[in-house]
Amino acid sequence: MNLPEFLTQDESGFISFTGHRIGLHHVLRLHKQGSSAQEIAEEFPTLPRAVIDQAVAFYAANQPEVEAYLAEEEAEYERQVAAHPPSPALLEIRRRLAAKGMQTPE
Repeated sequence: MNLPEFLTQDESGFISFTGHRIGLHHVLRLHKQGSSAQEIAEEFPTLPRAVIDQAVAFYAANQPEVEAYLAEEEAEYERQVAAHPPSPALLEIRRRLAAKGMQTPE
């Protein structure tokens, strides 16, 4: 996949916004969940709104390739989560929050 100047791919294959540690998948996950470009800009205030618009346009123009990349990122995340189960302390915090009817952290 040919990346525009506003995206950078590191040696491990991770695609981030040039000059930022924000991953392409972070922005596109929100976009695919229905967040507007303005809402995404509020979530990532160091990322210019114009760059977010460019990322969404890049996704639209390269959807099959970007979807394959996103699937790889999700699979890697799932592998890492599976390799490191939550600690007993985190499980207890989740239990207490659930008992209070509060959303538990992932």
